[in-house]
Amino acid sequence: MTTTTLAVLVPLLPFLGAVAGLLLGRSAPGFVRPLAVLPSLASLVLAAVVAARQGGGPAIDAATQLTPTGSVPIDLALHLDGFAVLVAVLVGLVASCVQIYSTAYLRDDPRYPSYAALVSLFTSAMLLVVYSGDLMVLLVGWEIMGICSYFLVGHYWETPEARAASLKAFLVTKLGDVPFLIGLFALAADTGTFRITGILGSVAHGGLDHPTLIALLLLAGVAGKSAQFPLHTWLPDAMAGPTPVSALIHAATMVAAGIYFVARLLPVFAESGAALVVLAVMAAVTMIGSGLAALAQDDIKRVLAYSTIGQLGYMSGALAVGDRGAAVFHLISHGAFKAVLFLAAGVVIHAAGTNSLAAMSRMGGLAKRIPDAYWTMTVALLALAAIPPFAGFFSKEAVLVAAEHTALGDRHVAPAAAGWTVLVAGLLAAVLTAAYATRLWLLAFRGRGAEAPDHGRQPVAMTTVLWVLAVPTMAFGLTVGVIADWFDGHSLTPSLTTAVLSTGVGLVGGLVTYGAWRHTTALAARIPMGSVVAHPDAEPALVEIEALESHTAAYGTAGDAPDPADPGRLLLGPLHRHAATGFHLDALYAALFVRPVQASASLVRFLDREVVETYVRGSATGARWLGTAVRRAQTGNVQTYLSALLAGSLVLAVAAVVFANVNAGS
Repeated sequence: MTTTTLAVLVPLLPFLGAVAGLLLGRSAPGFVRPLAVLPSLASLVLAAVVAARQGGGPAIDAATQLTPTGSVPIDLALHLDGFAVLVAVLVGLVASCVQIYSTAYLRDDPRYPSYAALVSLFTSAMLLVVYSGDLMVLLVGWEIMGICSYFLVGHYWETPEARAASLKAFLVTKLGDVPFLIGLFALAADTGTFRITGILGSVAHGGLDHPTLIALLLLAGVAGKSAQFPLHTWLPDAMAGPTPVSALIHAATMVAAGIYFVARLLPVFAESGAALVVLAVMAAVTMIGSGLAALAQDDIKRVLAYSTIGQLGYMSGALAVGDRGAAVFHLISHGAFKAVLFLAAGVVIHAAGTNSLAAMSRMGGLAKRIPDAYWTMTVALLALAAIPPFAGFFSKEAVLVAAEHTALGDRHVAPAAAGWTVLVAGLLAAVLTAAYATRLWLLAFRGRGAEAPDHGRQPVAMTTVLWVLAVPTMAFGLTVGVIADWFDGHSLTPSLTTAVLSTGVGLVGGLVTYGAWRHTTALAARIPMGSVVAHPDAEPALVEIEALESHTAAYGTAGDAPDPADPGRLLLGPLHRHAATGFHLDALYAALFVRPVQASASLVRFLDREVVETYVRGSATGARWLGTAVRRAQTGNVQTYLSALLAGSLVLAVAAVVFANVNAGS
């Protein structure tokens, strides 16, 4: 079987699994789990075979015209380069682990059949984006991911938080998709094609007439899909969905799509130095702002959500300095350890039995109770903090090395200003990342909350995938010299300067956080703490849905849980209150956009009801009055009718005589 045939099957198998799951979910429930897991596993195997055959060599292209358009053609095309085949393996691995994990996590959920089918469709859509060689076909996968995220984030639709989060995720990403679509059409108008190879060829020969406009329009869609400032606010709220969905969105699909798209078309963005500077500034603000916000969150999943935003900022920074290899390298590395973190967080939620979504301030005595989650999450947090020799160290170093080369003028793809912006922000973000990773570990596993009843050993399906994903978390970075061919032959090895700087500042951030925790713990030792726990036999998903229902009642807003032993409060000081709410961006957007739109809608409703409907009601009233007058004239008296007829005839006769005399006189 040819490589292109295998590549077609990779996104097709999860799609068929999704269709079969939706059709058979109720009539044949015994087939639901096999239809969820087996297509994803088969897709993973085929993606690995495609990657092995591609081998980091020249890109493999195949295309057939999808339909004649009369102008710019749309092709069903494949473009398999080193980036595509490796990202497809990541998507298949994470999706398979999420499906296996979900069989236990959502074991008693009555909506599991639709959930599993949507996860399969989500996976298929991302694989379509990864392999597609035509931007219109890529757009199909892009939009399918949007609707899947709407349904999956709102899986617990009984809770107002989940309903609001799903709607917010959909609307914010669509806000970016509108200029994104315009940018795609403008790009096709300039180059005459939607094919990626054709676009890159045209750019290489100077065929792009409006590079800055096109790049900025496309970046709007990237900011929405990949949760970059200022369209990142949907991602923390999306934690209202089931934890496996969070792992899927953060690690393999949705948020990775925008970064991957820019990596695919980086020469288009490189045509505009202004666009690269804008991307660098966007990445810098995202990295630092999300790090501060993560340090103030009490909910473990919101900490991880802001962490994802920050790590995506690193990827955007690598693209801003013109190094797509470093960006995709960090994308793959981040996908592995972030999947571990979210899936381990699901185990923590179950074991902690907290009555808030996953409040770290209410956790205690978990390290010995959940050793699998404890050790794998520890490894993943070390990777997140970029501590060698874990994968996150090598991939983050690749970003900083690229920024250093650009800043010093060794690489001329992007302006030096972009390099300095990304380098300085990346080092500051490294301090914050190590700080909030250390804080998460201390509060979750060394916290002083009341110990919840022991639920027994966690399901094997949930713990096994943690160790499977921990392998690339520990070892992927060590393959940096082997996989260079898949990254355009570009070296991704760390440099001594950035390695010492980033590791040093990371260690400082971690040690300072630990010292703050020891200090606050000593001060809080006299303060009694307790927590309400869930029933010891509750399933993980039931714990989570109960948590959602009580989240607002328990704490009001994120970060309001009073924990005197929280080092984040000491480190941030007066800034903590603002960081906990995401620096009030939601309130700002509500004041600038939501309330004016609501006021405009109220005005339109008033005009419609009080002005337009007044005329409608007036015409009805006039017709009714006329009908009443005519009805009253219909008395049923024949003599009255004859008198009126004679009177009318007399009037007409007089009028005729007068009219005749006037004509005669003239």
